[in-house]
Amino acid sequence: MSLSPLFDLIEVVDSETISEFNGFPARLYKDEHNWIRPLDVSIEEIFDIHRNKHLINGAMTRWIVKDAGGDCMGRIAAFYMADSFTEFDVPTGGIGFFDSVDNLDIATLLFDTARDWLKKHGLEAMDGPINPGMRDAFWGCLVDGFHEPVFQMPYNYPYYQELFEAYGFRNYFNQYTYQRTFDDVSDIHPVVLRTAQRILSNPDYQFKLIEKGNKQFAIDFQKVYNKAWSQFAGTKDITDEEALNLLKSMEPIMDERLIIFGYFKGEPVAFFIMMPDIGQITRKFNGKFNWFNKLRFFWELKVKHKVDRVIGRIFGVVPEFQNKGVEGALVLFFQEIIQSPNFKYKTFELNWIGDFNPVMMKIAEFIGGSIYKTHVTYRYYFDRNTEFKRAPLVNQPGT
Repeated sequence: MSLSPLFDLIEVVDSETISEFNGFPARLYKDEHNWIRPLDVSIEEIFDIHRNKHLINGAMTRWIVKDAGGDCMGRIAAFYMADSFTEFDVPTGGIGFFDSVDNLDIATLLFDTARDWLKKHGLEAMDGPINPGMRDAFWGCLVDGFHEPVFQMPYNYPYYQELFEAYGFRNYFNQYTYQRTFDDVSDIHPVVLRTAQRILSNPDYQFKLIEKGNKQFAIDFQKVYNKAWSQFAGTKDITDEEALNLLKSMEPIMDERLIIFGYFKGEPVAFFIMMPDIGQITRKFNGKFNWFNKLRFFWELKVKHKVDRVIGRIFGVVPEFQNKGVEGALVLFFQEIIQSPNFKYKTFELNWIGDFNPVMMKIAEFIGGSIYKTHVTYRYYFDRNTEFKRAPLVNQPGT
């Protein structure tokens, strides 16, 4: 589809355009050391309507922009889900996988294209950059803390913020990444330390590490997750099958020392799920996960132990046990594990904490974390007279 003598807008519909869509960022960031190319297979899974359950009763499409010489200059995806029409004050779709050269005309063309497609499907606003799935992957525009990203988290040039805001996007919420090292228990706030020690000395409480292949942990995960997150808008309960599939999918890269469950009188009340940052390995694969790279991956992860960074994936405490010291007890229990001589991890990044969740922000600070990166989720109302409101605050822990 030709729009001007300068640029061609092309919908991604075949193997050639898919290759260009996935390959463009590698050329854009070829001189940027911190940028890590995601695995192509991870991105294509998101666009596969048969594998991405979030697209049931929804739709997703994507485009690239080329200049007159045939060189790709930008890309974008737009999507909506069934919840897009009910979750917010107005029907709100999403845009994601936005990348562009530093050119407002190209960015505007991409944003306009996504807006028009969403408007045609009945949406009245768009959030971005996001993806139709979990918030801990391909989500947010990096605006501060331009450090190496953890696995599947976005890294972009600083000018992206200017492109979004010049178009008219506004800050819907910030998502913070907190970092701490593993070398000093004194990083934990004294109040948290005291309450955590009291919990750990109480025989009614038990904390233990996950055991691979033990399905009971999937059941316990489901119980805590559904209680801890049911009060958040847009969050659905997970089924037995979903819980089992989630933990099964984690097993190939799982380090049992990084997944902790808490129990009160035998009933699950909390969990803290961390994973090795495998992005430290996949950054070498140029987006490809062929058989050779799979062998390299498991050699470096399991034999050479090349990963020294941990990602905090999911942190949950059931409501009746929140703010009683269980959160700190999970961390203090883990603190004992990291003292072992064969624990080689050096840093920890708690990956996704929204500024609409001040309780969780305070917990991250109390356990010794400090803000290391800031990503923004933007919102754009198609009716420019619509009153803009930032994401509402929640008053319970959760991410």
